[in-house]
Amino acid sequence: MQILGIIPARYASTRFPAKALVDIGGKSMIQRVYEQSSKATQLAQVIVATDDERILEHVLNFGGKAVMTSQDHHSGTDRCFEALTKTEGEYQYVINIQGDEPFISPEPIDRLAQVLDGSTELATLVKVIDSEDILFNVNVPKAVLNKRNEVMYFSRQTIPYLRNVETDGWLSFHTFYKHIGIYAYRTDVLAEITKLPVSSLEKAEALEQLRWLENGYSIKAVITSDDSHGVDTPDDLDRVTKKFLQ
Repeated sequence: MQILGIIPARYASTRFPAKALVDIGGKSMIQRVYEQSSKATQLAQVIVATDDERILEHVLNFGGKAVMTSQDHHSGTDRCFEALTKTEGEYQYVINIQGDEPFISPEPIDRLAQVLDGSTELATLVKVIDSEDILFNVNVPKAVLNKRNEVMYFSRQTIPYLRNVETDGWLSFHTFYKHIGIYAYRTDVLAEITKLPVSSLEKAEALEQLRWLENGYSIKAVITSDDSHGVDTPDDLDRVTKKFLQ
């Protein structure tokens, strides 16, 4: 099974412009993501999909692979599909790796790749929630799974709602899952979902993966113990730098 790892990297960012090129302990953010992702043994190749010549040149200068994509894409999924069409080789799956996780571990990428058996349409990572701060944080998407570890729904709200249970006891009463935003797409499915119009559930929750569920696609969930450490703001950068480099 040939799997292509793609790291979408935009230059513009409302909260942190040019964050892909920010220096983190002597290496740019995108270089760290690229090098960490390249350690995943299940990926045949890793490329950066960018919309900016500065990022493209930077990746090529440190020895990485990159392709230019349109500035008009509204999601990393759309950018991944264009990058796939511009990459030589036959791939059965694409794994979309977040470009703002400079200390991503290769192990969860490999775990995700292990469920890509040809029948799996889409897959993603989830982590058991062990903190009330995460459980009730509407900025953290949660996932509800069925018995086959397929995602039934994603929400920013805490779901399921536990009737007749005090909120301070929810974590001991039920297993809740945090969504870790790394996606795997079977390449034919990737081509299909990029043509779908924005759905009503996606609009309601501002979560693009709900478009796929609403249109009948199946999303396999892989449970990981690794957490995400994304950098959306300069404060996030300070936090992850202190955690991993000090």
